[in-house]
Amino acid sequence: MDLRGFLKALARRWPTAVVCLVIGVGAACSATGLSTPVYEARTQLFVATRNSEDMVQLTQGQSFSQARVQSYASIVTTSQVTQPVVRALRLRTTPEELASRISAEAPLNTVLINISVRDTVPERAAAIANTVARRFTYVVEQLETPPSPTPPRQTDDRRPPPPVSPVSLGITEKAATPSAPVSPRPLLNLAVGVLGGLLVGAGLVILRETLDTTLKTSRALAEFSGLPGLGSIPYDKQAPKRPLVTTAGQHSPRAEAFRKLRTNLQFAQVDDRPRIIMVTSSVPGEGKTNTAANLALSLAEAGTSTCLVDCDLRRPCVAKTFGLVQDAGLTTVLIGQARVGDVIQQADDRLAVLASGPKPPNPTELLASTRMSELLHELASTYEVVITDTAPLLPVADTLGLAPLAQGTLLVVRASRTNRDQVRASVEALERVGSRVLGTVFSMAPAPKGADYDAYRGYGELPAPRVSAHLDESGAPAATTGEK
Repeated sequence: MDLRGFLKALARRWPTAVVCLVIGVGAACSATGLSTPVYEARTQLFVATRNSEDMVQLTQGQSFSQARVQSYASIVTTSQVTQPVVRALRLRTTPEELASRISAEAPLNTVLINISVRDTVPERAAAIANTVARRFTYVVEQLETPPSPTPPRQTDDRRPPPPVSPVSLGITEKAATPSAPVSPRPLLNLAVGVLGGLLVGAGLVILRETLDTTLKTSRALAEFSGLPGLGSIPYDKQAPKRPLVTTAGQHSPRAEAFRKLRTNLQFAQVDDRPRIIMVTSSVPGEGKTNTAANLALSLAEAGTSTCLVDCDLRRPCVAKTFGLVQDAGLTTVLIGQARVGDVIQQADDRLAVLASGPKPPNPTELLASTRMSELLHELASTYEVVITDTAPLLPVADTLGLAPLAQGTLLVVRASRTNRDQVRASVEALERVGSRVLGTVFSMAPAPKGADYDAYRGYGELPAPRVSAHLDESGAPAATTGEK
C-alpha cells in the first residue's frame, strides 16, 4: 500500500484512528495519575591522592585517581555500603532493594563520582544519598589502605606510623531535598500515549484495509470483475423513505446517476440491444430493487415504453415501492388464474408494473418454467424494454433459473459492502448458465465532492409528473397523475 492509498484508507477509517488516539491519551493520563511520585536526590564526590608535594607526584596522583575512579563507582551498590545505611537510617527495606534505587557514574577523564538515590519521600531520598556518600567514602579509603606490616624487633620503643590510604574522597555537593518528582513525567507520558495511539491506529487501519476485500470504488469493481461499469449511484440517506428519484427531486445526484445509467445502457449494446434486462445482486441489501425501479422510471422518462416485473418471489418489494397492489401479479399469471392485461398496473404513461403476486411454495420452478419464458416474450412484444427485479444470486437458486430467459443482466454491487469473493461467485454463476452480463452498477457509493447538479437545472430533460396507481371502483388498478 502506497502513501496515497494509506491516506485514502485513513480517511475512510478515521474513527478507528480517533478511537486508538483517545485510548492512548487515556492510558497515558491513567498511568500518570496512578503512578506514585518518585524523587531523586544527587550528591557528588571528588577523588584525590595524598602526599602530592610536587608537580610530578600531583600528575601521577591525578592519573592514578582517574584510573581507579571507574572501579569506585561500582562499589556504591555493594552490601558494604547499603547494609550500614539501612541500619543507620532504620529503613524498612533490604540492602538489595536499596541498591536497586542507587546509581553511580564517573564521567570520563574526571575524578568525580555522581551518586543518585530515588525514593518516594523527598526528605528520605536526600538523607539516603548523604549517608551513602559518607559510607562510600569510608569503604573506599579502607579498601585502599595497605595492610600494616609486621614491625621488626626494635631495641627502642619507637613504632612505625600506621599505613594511610593514598586516596582521599571528599563530598563536593551534598544532596538537597528535591522539590519536584522525576517520575511520572506527564508531558512525556502524554507524548508516548499520542504516538502510541497513532501508531496503533495506523496499524489497525492498514490491517483492516488488508483484510477488507470489499470494493470501494467503481474503478476497482471494473478492474476486478472485468465487466464495464455502467453506473455509480451515490448514497442518499433519504433513499429508504423516498426510494424513487421522482419523489426525491428531478435534479438530485441520484436522479442524474440513474439518467447516466440509462444512457450508458442504451449505448453499451448498440448493435444488439437487449429488451429483457434482469437486475440482480450477489446478496440481499445491495439496492437491486431500488436500481431496477429507478432505471425503469428513467427509461420511461426518456420516452421508452417500459415494463417492470417483480421476479423476487421470496421478498417482493416493487409493489410497495410504487404504492401498488401486491395481491395479484406474476404468480397469478404463471399459474393461469389471470391474464397479463388483468393484473398489470400503470405507474406512468410509459411505465407498467407487474407485481409479484402471492408468494408461491416453488419460486425456482415457476421462474424457470416455459410459461415464464412465454410471458417475458409476450411483454417484450408489447413494451420496448422489460426490466425484471430478481432475488439475490448467492442465497437462492431462483435467479439462476431465470437468467437464461433474459437477454442481458445487470449486476448490482454495493460500495464497501459486497466483497470480491461474492462478486466473483456471482459472475461465475451467471456465466455457467449462459447469461449475458451487460455490466455492473455500483450502488450506495460515496457522493462525488464538488459535484453541483443544481448548476445544470434547465439544461436536463423535462421533469416527469409524479404518478401513483390506485384502484377504481371495480378493483382494477387505475393510473392517476399529479404534481408535487
